[in-house]
Amino acid sequence: MLTTPDGRYIVVDGRLWRTTDPRLSAAEKEQAVAELMAARRAVRAAAGDADAVRAARDRVDAAKRRLGERGPVWWNDGAPDYNRRMVARTPYAQWFEAQAPQK
Repeated sequence: MLTTPDGRYIVVDGRLWRTTDPRLSAAEKEQAVAELMAARRAVRAAAGDADAVRAARDRVDAAKRRLGERGPVWWNDGAPDYNRRMVARTPYAQWFEAQAPQK
């Protein structure tokens, strides 16, 4: 998995995804990840029940916010958030291009 030099994002299929807040303790992170996984299982289990799907997706969102992957950014230097953007259209483009295997 490729992580930006500042540790704010991972790159998946050319898209930036915000990483977990590194200030979380191991216990906080473990608890939030466990809730995230349980919520994702609940989304699958709720298939066909719109209200249950919505409730499960809300749980996913809440867990991702606890992890710092959604909602307000976890860094405090005023840098903008490029979450979910194609890396080629961000200030990370040149760095990303340099990561490609040389031919």
